Parts: sequence; structure tokens; C-alpha cells
Amino acid sequence: MTSSVIGSTAHMQIFLGFLFAVVMAAGAYRARALDLSGAVAALIVGTVTFGIGGWPFALPLLTFFISSTLLSRWRKRSKEALGFEKGGRRDSGQVFANGGIATLFVLAYALVPAVSHHAYALFLAAFAEANADTWATEIGSAAGGTPVSIVTFKRVPIGMSGGISATGTLGLVAGAFVVALYGIIFHPLHSSTTLIAPMIGGIVGALVDSVLGATIQAQWRDGDRLVERRPVDGARPVRGVAWVGNDCVNFAGTAVAVATAWLLS
Repeated sequence: MTSSVIGSTAHMQIFLGFLFAVVMAAGAYRARALDLSGAVAALIVGTVTFGIGGWPFALPLLTFFISSTLLSRWRKRSKEALGFEKGGRRDSGQVFANGGIATLFVLAYALVPAVSHHAYALFLAAFAEANADTWATEIGSAAGGTPVSIVTFKRVPIGMSGGISATGTLGLVAGAFVVALYGIIFHPLHSSTTLIAPMIGGIVGALVDSVLGATIQAQWRDGDRLVERRPVDGARPVRGVAWVGNDCVNFAGTAVAVATAWLLS
């Protein structure tokens, strides 16, 4: 009888998580924050996160998604006038690059209770990196000024991967900290693991993301502009590896964040 009740409760939570994910994905699609493939990917990530993980996992995800969406709209016209290339609707590749690894740790948390606080710390690290990277880009671009390459320290266009600025770096640290705070809220007895490790992991991962963006990420020439999306078929990159795009770099940054948090915890 007891196992039957527990099973019914779990099924209900998953069903409610699915409904919540549908509402969020549909709302994001309607708000043009996600394209159709991105909405489907968000539905998958959201169902697992909300339905299996519950609020301890849902709130960091919502913090990342809502804050990144709002920041992308902050001073949007000013950023576009300055030549800011990023933005627009996220597709499935971007959703999984930022949330795919984190989703795996939701499952680990549910299936292996003995290591729950470690799995939660690694989940937070993944979204701390994604949030740090997004806040750095959006806040730094909105603040204006001229960023420099994290590798060469030469000036680069606003929004170009690998560019850093003082304001953007403050945004990076703040973005990681905000997500890592959930470690204290939901796992206070393991705060050294679930706050410090995710925060440092998120910062390190975001910095590595910038280094990879400045070195191996493909950059193309479209007329007199340098862009990060292949402008025409057959075009050759002027820098980096042709198949390494922003999604690859984001995924690598998330992986580094998780690895760093694992070593610290």
C-alpha cells in the first residue's frame, strides 16, 4: 500500500512537472525567446527538472532562464546599434548546451540518494556557469565600452565570444553567485559543497568558455564584419575550427564548471 502511494505521488509530481514545463516552453516560444526546436528541448529539460527534481532544481533553472531572457531585452536597441550579434531566439542546441549536463544530475540526485548533495552541487555548477556566461555577455554589452580579447587583450567587437570587460566580469561573478545561493537554501548542512564549489566552478567554467571562444571557436568574415555564424555555404572561417560553434563552447564551459565543482567537493 505504501509503495503504491509513493509511486502515485511520484507520477503526479512528474505529470505536474510536465504541465509546468509545457506552460514555460509555450510562454517562451510565444515571447520569441525560443524557436520551435528550443521549445521542445526546453520541454524535455523542464519536465525532468521540475517533475523529478522539484523546486530545489526548478528554481535555479528558472533563475537562469528568466534572468537571461530579461537581460537579453535590456537596452536591446542600444546593443543592436553597437553591432551586438548575439541574442534572438534560442534553439535546441543552445538549450541542451546550457542545460543538458545539469539534467543528468537531476536524474543522479533522484536515483542515487547517498550522493544527493554532490549531485545537487554539480547541477548548480552547470547552471552557475550558464548564468555567469549570459550575465557577463548581456550586462557587459548593455554597459557599452569596448571589450578586449581575454587572450590577446586587443579590442574586439561588442558581443564577440572571448571578449571581456570590467562590467562584464562583475556580471559573470554575480551570475554564478546568484545560482550557487540555492545551495545554502536547500542543502544548508553541506553549504561548503553546495555554495562554494558551484560558484567557483561556474566562474572557472565561464572564463574557460571565453578562452575557447577567443581561440578555437569559428569566426567568419561577412563582408567587412566578423561574425560567429557561417554567412554562406562554402565560406571559410578566418579563425578557429569550422565545426566549433558557440553551442560547442557553451557545452565545454559547462563541463569544465562541473569538473571544477567535483574536484572542490
